[in-house]
Order: sequence, then C-alpha cells, then structure tokens
Amino acid sequence: MKLYKLVVLGDRDTGKTYDPTIEDSYKKIAVIDDQPCVIEILDTAGQEEYTALRDQWIQSGDGFLLVYSISSRSTFDRVERYRDQISRIKGTDNVPLMLVGNNCHIITGREVSRDEGMDLARKFNCEFIESSGKTCVNVERAFYGVVRMIRLRHEKNRSSRAINCINKIRNQIFSCN
Repeated sequence: MKLYKLVVLGDRDTGKTYDPTIEDSYKKIAVIDDQPCVIEILDTAGQEEYTALRDQWIQSGDGFLLVYSISSRSTFDRVERYRDQISRIKGTDNVPLMLVGNNCHIITGREVSRDEGMDLARKFNCEFIESSGKTCVNVERAFYGVVRMIRLRHEKNRSSRAINCINKIRNQIFSCN
C-alpha cells in the first residue's frame, strides 16, 4: 500500500490537536477514490522553539495542511510564516498544500472571514477548506484532498518523464538519418 506523509502546521491553540505536544504521529489506512493507502499524519507543535524539528518534518512530508483558527486573527496572520518555511525547505512553492480554517463550529467570535481564507489560498495557489476538529466537519475531506493532490502531482511527473523518454527516442531515430 502506498504511504502518504502529511504534515500539519499551525500555531498552538488553533484546535489542530487536542493534546499540545512537541510532535504526534498517527497512521490511518484509508481507501481514497477506490485506492487503498496509508496516511501518516505528523502533527507538529506550533511553538517557536521547535523550528529545527519542524524543518525535518517538512523535509520528509509529501503534503501539507496549514491550519489557523477562524476565531484567532493572530494564528491566521502567522500562517504565511509556515508557508515560507515549507517553500524554503522544499525548494519550491509547488507543493501539495491545503489551507484549513479550523473551528468553523464557533458561531460568535469569528475574527477571520471565509473570504480572507479564500484570498490567502489564492495567494498560496492552494486549496482552502473550513473545518471543525470538535464536530469532525471537513476534517477527513481536508486530509483526503491533500492525498489527491499528491497523487495528481505524481501522475503529472510520470507523464512528463514518459514524454521526455519518447522525445529522446524520436531524436535518436531522426538523428541517424
């Protein structure tokens, strides 16, 4: 079964974890689009003192979920820092990434509008979803969405390699004439 390593990044107090830890890892067997897989979820601590560890987790990750709380402007404002860290470590902005506005179950006290989340996702060129870990709204959808992005990226890379191979063969054939 194919293994997908997903890294969850965001400040503490975003609701991304129930128990604040330095690192927590979960594995789940799932069937996504009729294809079985193992999803390893690495939930990182948001504390600044764990930046070096976070670098290692990002390096090994296949896809990323950037999480902020819709009830905390400061967590939203710091999301770009995590995005920059991913881009720096991966050496590209083109990574499977989902921006997640968490705590959508909160009726009053919203500090970040849905439109602001969507605008930031456009800026990052990534998908956006609002979720609630407390009520399990869109949580699975967010993770499965990142797995689909990873699969799509692998398919595109495979197609590009096949086209390059065909072009090399074609060039060799025509250069012999």
